[in-house]
Amino acid sequence: MLLTACRAPDTPPADFTVVESSILDLQAMMDAGKLTSRDLVTAYLTRIALYEDHLNAAVSVNPNSLAEAEVLDAERAAGNVRGPLHGIPVALKDNIQTTHLPTTGGALAFADYVPPYEATLTRNLRDAGAIIIAKAGLTEFANFMAGPPNQMPGNYNALTGFGFNPYDPRRDPRRGRSDGRPVLSTGGSSSGIGTAASFWQGNVGTDTGGSIISPSNANMLVGIRATLGRISRWGIAPVTLDHDMAGPMTRNVADAAIMLGALEGIEPDPNDPASGVCEPLTDGDYTPHLRRDGLAGARIGIPRAFYYEPITLEGRSIGGLDEEEATLMEEAIAALVAAGADIVDPTPVPSLVDPDPERNFAAWDICVRGDQAKGSDSDCTVNFKYGMKRDFNAWLASLGASAPVQSLTELREWNLAHRSAGSMKYEQSRFDISDEMDIQADRARNEADMEKDKLLSLTRGIEAVLEVHDLDAILTPGSRGAGLAARAGTPIIVVPFGFVANDGGPPFPEEFEARPTPFGVGFNGAACSEPRLIEIAYAFEQATRRRVAPPLFR
Repeated sequence: MLLTACRAPDTPPADFTVVESSILDLQAMMDAGKLTSRDLVTAYLTRIALYEDHLNAAVSVNPNSLAEAEVLDAERAAGNVRGPLHGIPVALKDNIQTTHLPTTGGALAFADYVPPYEATLTRNLRDAGAIIIAKAGLTEFANFMAGPPNQMPGNYNALTGFGFNPYDPRRDPRRGRSDGRPVLSTGGSSSGIGTAASFWQGNVGTDTGGSIISPSNANMLVGIRATLGRISRWGIAPVTLDHDMAGPMTRNVADAAIMLGALEGIEPDPNDPASGVCEPLTDGDYTPHLRRDGLAGARIGIPRAFYYEPITLEGRSIGGLDEEEATLMEEAIAALVAAGADIVDPTPVPSLVDPDPERNFAAWDICVRGDQAKGSDSDCTVNFKYGMKRDFNAWLASLGASAPVQSLTELREWNLAHRSAGSMKYEQSRFDISDEMDIQADRARNEADMEKDKLLSLTRGIEAVLEVHDLDAILTPGSRGAGLAARAGTPIIVVPFGFVANDGGPPFPEEFEARPTPFGVGFNGAACSEPRLIEIAYAFEQATRRRVAPPLFR
């Protein structure tokens, strides 16, 4: 057998575990002959077999992952190690195309569908030696199917049902929420469940309005939403290419940095005109930026208004933190100071302190509700629903005759025809308001809304606050800086830091004790500032070490 030929004589140490492992530690063990990639894949598959029924983290698992590991072990034995991801198992959100596994978007219409080409980032990962061990769960088609008033819960899709947060993997017992959904939010449309529970080393999520940062925060992970265009979007089912971006979700900053380098590649992708926006690092290597002294002299701003303390717009109070969250953020600020950062406090974001609602980012919402169809969408940006119609149809066309449906209209009709099979448990209001858009007639409205978005999120948003106060980054609570970054197209890294009470929504039954929810901190920076943000995030992580593995899945 190939395994016998390439396997090192030593076996993994008796106390070896993949739980909370790091890529660098695993590579050191493999280089020393104490571990093979086959051992590693076996350990992860064992955990999937033991716990998947409790968490529902995967849409599909790669049946050839052991064989792929053996090939990579043979390469290592022959002296060919492709890089730090060589032989490392990772998962991809199931809207990222793979040709060796189905790509479904979580939709019944796409069940078992294998596309004719793979995503550029998939090829980059496999070229780097990574093993795509699974396709991770997601909110169906990246949460652009069903919005309020019948909002699809996070990490629900018609194909596999609900995913569960490993920090409290129970169903919600409250009246009005007892449809099987998890009691503890899993965050945005990407799943961090399997990475948090050590089913694989890390996973790749996609983010249109916060769906890397939100699930990373909710599952106590490090998440990086990169600068728009740093990673190719080719081969990813889109929401809107004006905001879509992929990125890594891992248990530590070092793993995220390593994955980011592989995802990015070293050449712009001719299939994605936005790629190449940032100068690639030498050999795509971010590890020189894993600096324990990365906070020494770093200028970190504290945007109190909206993020920490509520603002008032038209008589309404918006934003702010509760007492428990505020306490954690003050602890984070103290940790930054202790690690050598210069804290600039306060540093208001201009578009979040403007008293005019027309010029305030917090009042400029996204049209994603069912009641925001044409004629009822004057107070929100149409880009998401316009971009979905434009880019989703273009993506379907790229799949050719193999596509299960040929347009968004066809998908809506298919769902209606298969309602009894569970195709649309929460209806499809976002598909509906998107499909009514006219790509030609509504182009001017979309362009105007995009200009306003850029003004409020970028020009008078993140760029302004960084420039006025000469900052390296601003510190945002939990996942709350995700919206600013997503709409500005700028990077953000979230790092685990603590827990707060799961007390949102109606009260729990008296006999039910809800477990706390993870709560991290975000570092928002300027376009293409990922190297500096990684230095800041790594130094903060090393100084605080606040990540805790899910107690039930250690």
